[in-house]
Order: sequence, then C-alpha cells, then structure tokens
Amino acid sequence: MYLNTLKPAKGSNKASKRVGRGIGSGTGKTCGRGHKGQNSRSGGGVRVGFEGGQMALHMRLPKFGFSSRVSRYSTEVRLSEIELSGLESITLATLIEAKIVPQQTKKAKIILSGKLSRKVTVGGGVLATTGAKAAIEKAGGKVERRAE
Repeated sequence: MYLNTLKPAKGSNKASKRVGRGIGSGTGKTCGRGHKGQNSRSGGGVRVGFEGGQMALHMRLPKFGFSSRVSRYSTEVRLSEIELSGLESITLATLIEAKIVPQQTKKAKIILSGKLSRKVTVGGGVLATTGAKAAIEKAGGKVERRAE
C-alpha cells in the first residue's frame, strides 16, 4: 500500500451540485432557489433559532444554574487523602506540592471523610470543619486556625 494509491471508499464522496449551468442541467437560471424572497438573495436567510418574529425557544425557556467564581480557587481535602499523603505539617503550599490540590488553589478546607490515625499539624491557610478538627485532635494533632 502506498500513500499515492489511497482513495476514499466508493460512494463516500458525493460531488456537489453544479448550479447555474443552463436550462438543460435542471438547476439553471434561479439555481434551485425559486423566485424572489429572502432566501433567493445572496446572504439571505435567518439566523439559527429565529422563529419569524415569534419569541424564540431559547428565550421562552427559564434560566437556571449558577457557577460560583469562588469555587474555582477553593478545594476540599478529605482526611483520607491526608492519611495517604504522609505529610506531617499541612499547609496550602505542602498540599499543592504533594499534588493533593490543584496549582491555582487559594483556599483549602479539610472535611471529615475517612479516618486519620497519625499526628498532623494543620495551619498556613488551611481550614478545617468542626468534625475534621475533632478527628485531627483525637489522633493527637492540632489545628492552628479556628474551624469554619
């Protein structure tokens, strides 16, 4: 097989309609556009979704949803992730370095999900929920900032 011998499968490429080639072609003169009217003109036609002046469907339907701009930079960290990481001091910098949270994270909060069996110190811009704080202190660690 050579690149110069490759061809598309038979019938897969259909030739485009040749319009404006005389009476005998079947698509001469008006080229299949009919007589007069908006769609017979060059540049004619209406935009996608236009319903002839009737209120368009996308405008009739209710709006919904919300995307918080704060959530782009804030992340939740589970206790189980801290357990697996092996970190002793939990700060935002160490979480980013350990690739537990994304690089663009500005706020991190530890949530009570999973178990913690070793001592860790939480501080440096990392918050903890009330339950997570209790679990960290029960394991012998400490949270240097109040829980929120």
